[in-house]
Amino acid sequence: MGASLKAAGGGGSRRRRGRRHAPMSEINVTPMVDVMLVLLIIFMVAAPLLTTGLPVDLPQAKGQQLQAKEEPLVVTVQANGDIAIGETQVPLDGLVDKLKAIAKNGAEQALVVKADKVVPFGVVIKVMGRLGEAGFKKMQFLAEGEGG
Repeated sequence: MGASLKAAGGGGSRRRRGRRHAPMSEINVTPMVDVMLVLLIIFMVAAPLLTTGLPVDLPQAKGQQLQAKEEPLVVTVQANGDIAIGETQVPLDGLVDKLKAIAKNGAEQALVVKADKVVPFGVVIKVMGRLGEAGFKKMQFLAEGEGG
């Protein structure tokens, strides 16, 4: 047994010299896995920051989620009564003019009205009335699902 090891060791050293310059046929996936894990962590941290709009406490309702073909404009009515388009604050009197300037499809643009649940119903109706007078007919309310 000792003789076979010595013979294999002597011949093996010559073979190693020849193999040292041969290309490696193995793929080391450890760096790729490390990069993928770092990207996963970055996207997990960044995803919640990508939500647009102003924070409001939405009312809860039963129903199915509607599928939109295009990205609608979001009109937000905050708890203190302030109105915003996206994240830009606008007065009630300037709401229609600002929306007409922003809307890609004119009065056919889809709108989502997002109102805090503590906002009086009359304020939401005023906003909806102004939008209706301006010709916007595709309006939707945004609500949380029950239990959510």
